[in-house]
Amino acid sequence: MSAYSEKEGVTTIKQNVFVIPDLTIKDLLSAIPAHCFKRSALRSSLYIAWDVAVISGIYKAATYLDTFISPTYISLPHPVLYPVARFSLWGMYTFWTGLFATGLWVIAHECGHQAFSESKFINNSVGWVLHSALGVPYHSWRISHAKHHASTGHMTQDQVFVPKTRSQLGLPAFDPTKEDILGSSVSVEVMKELREAIGDSPIGATLGAATYLLGGWPAYLLRNASGQKRYPSGTNHFNPDAVIFAPHQRESIILSDIGIVFWLAGVAGSIYTYGFWTVFRIYLVPYLWVNHWLVLITFLQHTDPILPHYRASEFTFPRGALSTLDRNLLGDCGSIMGWIGAHATNGISETHVLHHVSSKIPHYNAWEASAALRKRLEQAGLKLEGAPGGWKEVYRVFKQCRFVEDEGNIVFYKNASGLAATRPAFTDGSASDSGIEVDKI
Repeated sequence: MSAYSEKEGVTTIKQNVFVIPDLTIKDLLSAIPAHCFKRSALRSSLYIAWDVAVISGIYKAATYLDTFISPTYISLPHPVLYPVARFSLWGMYTFWTGLFATGLWVIAHECGHQAFSESKFINNSVGWVLHSALGVPYHSWRISHAKHHASTGHMTQDQVFVPKTRSQLGLPAFDPTKEDILGSSVSVEVMKELREAIGDSPIGATLGAATYLLGGWPAYLLRNASGQKRYPSGTNHFNPDAVIFAPHQRESIILSDIGIVFWLAGVAGSIYTYGFWTVFRIYLVPYLWVNHWLVLITFLQHTDPILPHYRASEFTFPRGALSTLDRNLLGDCGSIMGWIGAHATNGISETHVLHHVSSKIPHYNAWEASAALRKRLEQAGLKLEGAPGGWKEVYRVFKQCRFVEDEGNIVFYKNASGLAATRPAFTDGSASDSGIEVDKI
């Protein structure tokens, strides 16, 4: 949040300015070298093999080291330290396995975008296997995710991370005599009312963010949590008749459900054969880590006080594609961890703006394509790079992004005090039809 000033019971801030882009998709795509669009089933498959090899190596290393955690091989000051050491070892196993398994998740996600190969059959076959093995209904999510890409940042058409409005949260109605609709100034009285209605304690934000990271993904699949608010109650990704899907997609949804049934049967069978704690340690905890990384990455890609959301009259596909951020996953833990995070997850967080401009570009070409796209965006006054992605950033964003206004066709998140860090500006001097004054630059 920018600098505050207080005068006569009103808090005012100096806001950042987001230049609303008027670039065409042709402008954006023409900036990307032609060879970046090429897809190779062989090259994509090598990344699957690499991720599987790394995960296998992590497991082998953990099981090998586990045999040495005993008085026979090492002497520890107290007997209780042996189970602590074993817990720490397998904790590290689950963390690193979950991180690289997220890389497999990303490749399955690329299959859904037809970026794995030139063949639709290969894409859907590989994607179904990989996503089913990770507990994801492949076609169901592929379809809703395609809608997300078509309408990113659209208040009534986007599929996930759709901001809640003031009225949806039941907050006090907007009072133009006491607050600015763009969130640059709010009276002390209104700030107090909003904070009491929303809640703004550090503990609440921490618990809310943690719950989001741990349960957000299954909650989205099962009950549309954080999804499109206009969908009816009970909307989920497993019902072939859900409003998300068209009638002709029914068979694909059923096929996705079959994949999930196989997955559940495999987990249940493994528990029966090897015991719950073995399966829990080797598979289920890494699975939870994958879900955690998925939510953390996608939440931070699409949620930030500097990003706009659009209503229909101001939305275009390029504007939606450019209402997301690139972030260096784990970059706040140092350059080495930042490199590992990017490598393990196949750059999905670092090249996300490019991914929204052209989702068929495979991840191994996305680095070069992103560099070229960034140069074009800088010419248009846009820098879509957020702070490094990690738990600290999730906490900050969770606190700053609480609601948007019911009015206005270009809206930015406001915090619990009703202040917004960013306001829109147009480059050509044209006025918005939202009835709200915006800057012209």
